[in-house]
Amino acid sequence: MFKLYTIAGKIEIPPFLFSQEKAVSARIILSEDYEGIITREYGFIIAIVDVLTVGPGIIIPGQPNTFHEVEFTILSFKPSLQEVIEGDIVEIVDFGAFIRMGPLDGLVHVSQICDDYISYEQVGNRFIGKETGKILEVKDSVRARIIAVSLGMGRSGKLGLTMRQKFLGKEDWIQSDISELESSSELAEKAS
Repeated sequence: MFKLYTIAGKIEIPPFLFSQEKAVSARIILSEDYEGIITREYGFIIAIVDVLTVGPGIIIPGQPNTFHEVEFTILSFKPSLQEVIEGDIVEIVDFGAFIRMGPLDGLVHVSQICDDYISYEQVGNRFIGKETGKILEVKDSVRARIIAVSLGMGRSGKLGLTMRQKFLGKEDWIQSDISELESSSELAEKAS
C-alpha cells in the first residue's frame, strides 16, 4: 500500500549547496539519503514529497558542512500480508514468475501460480496448467495476494505472492471464476 509519512531528522548541507535556498538544498540531500531505500518502518521509500521545515544551521568548528533539523514528507510503498495487488509479469524462470507492482517485484513460486499442475515451457518462456490449460507469460497483467514480506535494510526486500485462490491471476482466470460463481448461484436458485 502506498502511504505518506512525515519524518523529523537531521541533515548536513555541504558548502557547494550554500548558494541555494535551504529547502532546495535539503531536498537534494534528503533525496540522495532516502529515495530508493527500504526500511522495516516505512517500506520502500519512493520519493521526498515535501520539505516542511529546515531549522537554522549549526556550525561545528573544523566541519565545512552546516547541520540542520528537518521535517519532511515521504511517499512509500509498504506491503502488508494478505494485501491484494495488481502488477505485470516481468520475468519467468523455472521456479516461478516475478510480478512488478509499483517500485518492487514479488515472486509467485511455481506452486502458487494456480490450483493445477504447472509445467515450465523453456522454449516459450511460460507456464502452462496441465488440466486447465491456463497460460502465464511475460507482460501478462495479474492480481495476486501477498503471503510473505521480508523487508531488509538498504535496498533489499522480498515479497512472496500467491495466485492460487479464486479471483486471483490473469483477468480471464478471474472472469472464469466469476462465471462459475454466477452459474452455481443460478443453479442454487432453480433448486430452491
